[in-house]
Amino acid sequence: MPVGSGSLAGSPYLGVFCRAGETLALLPPTAPEEFAGLVNRCLGVPTARTTVGGIEVVGSLVAFNSRGAVLPESTTDEEMATLAAFLPVRRMGGRINALGNTILANDLGAVVHPEYTEEQRQEIGWVLGVPVVPSTVAGLGTVAMAAVATNRGVVVHPRVTPVEVGVLESTLRVPVHKSTANFGIPLVGPASRPTPEEWWWGR
Repeated sequence: MPVGSGSLAGSPYLGVFCRAGETLALLPPTAPEEFAGLVNRCLGVPTARTTVGGIEVVGSLVAFNSRGAVLPESTTDEEMATLAAFLPVRRMGGRINALGNTILANDLGAVVHPEYTEEQRQEIGWVLGVPVVPSTVAGLGTVAMAAVATNRGVVVHPRVTPVEVGVLESTLRVPVHKSTANFGIPLVGPASRPTPEEWWWGR
């Protein structure tokens, strides 16, 4: 299993800037070539560089799985075209624009912020091709800040409740494991996406 280390803009919170999935990793345009090469080698997926609405915190703004990507309304046509070369994409309007923080998805399901409307949940499910269930993780609506999901498992905030674990397991259909990242930070999403403490572990 390949392992590498790196940082972006001097920050260990790689998940704020990057988003990695089963088939693609999104990086900000300012990510060094060496960093992009590291991602490719360790995760074994192609990389794409983009901003979202001109902002580099891509990990907080984009949600995707192997079937599609949802982006906030602020996403430009050029940014949409960049992602459309890899996945079907769709802009989504509404009050919530940090889709990467509020949609926790893999290729089997999605758990989303409870404040998404039924219409928005249907739209997310249509784009990602999965069932969508509203829930919290450790009482937080920002479910993808409190958890990281892949097709192999979910890592969650240590204060997740048994009821929330049940929702995660039944919706995402993978095991759930409690953890922290970066020396005890419970918000494992921004701290650990793609993985904790500036480390990537190959799949």
